[in-house]
Amino acid sequence: MKALVEVIRDPLRFGFGAVVIAVYVFLLLPIAIVVLASLNAGEYLTFPPQGISLRWYGSFFSSQPFMDAFKLSLQVAATSMVCAAALGTSAALYYVRFARGGKEALRFMVLAPLLLPEILTAIALLFFYYQIGLGTRTLVGLQIGHVLITLPFVFLSVCSALYNINPSLEEAARSLGAGSWTVFRRITLPLIKPGVITGAMFAFIISFDLFSISLLLKGIGTTTLPIQLFDYLRWDYDPTAAAVSTVSIVMTLCVVLITDRLVGLRAVRF
Repeated sequence: MKALVEVIRDPLRFGFGAVVIAVYVFLLLPIAIVVLASLNAGEYLTFPPQGISLRWYGSFFSSQPFMDAFKLSLQVAATSMVCAAALGTSAALYYVRFARGGKEALRFMVLAPLLLPEILTAIALLFFYYQIGLGTRTLVGLQIGHVLITLPFVFLSVCSALYNINPSLEEAARSLGAGSWTVFRRITLPLIKPGVITGAMFAFIISFDLFSISLLLKGIGTTTLPIQLFDYLRWDYDPTAAAVSTVSIVMTLCVVLITDRLVGLRAVRF
């Protein structure tokens, strides 16, 4: 009987492993194709590559419109990361530790940008900006939109971290005479640090790649990297577009590696 169970179990394990491998190949193959296409020595964006060359990376880094868009995306993403981390952590602390009545309403309001289509949020913000006279004259509106979209990711990450720490540690610190700020700085914050860093990481990556929000809320005469890439592909179809995409992929990997160095990928889980 035991031998029969082992015979049945092995094909099941093999089938499950095959499905997992197929899913990973399906997800990673487009990324690999983009990276290989960026090394194409030919004049057009084709696959497989017609030789190997780094000329299109040089074209990207020597292009002033692409460089301006790249710098703006970095600026907006970094600011969104900091603002979303601060606001999301504060909201999570209030929700988990202090909120009583209307707790679920607060959670719904914070998560609403995650539940609604991004284009609807962008249109609503655009109408609101024109009503208050902000319009698209500055980067303030664009920055607010990015923070609004990335805030739920920090909120969820920090809430998960708060639910997984032992409240008795904070109570013990208070019983020994520590004030609220001291308890937060020396007890709570170190314990939820993986959640804060995880949320900030997601905020940076998502903000860097936002398209709909950036398309409708960007300031006049400015553009982010995804929009610049979209405009470029409307008129040109050379491997520069693949080089830009590869740079974005490498940046994402760098953020993941930095997170691994700071808190370890084993700690980055919900």
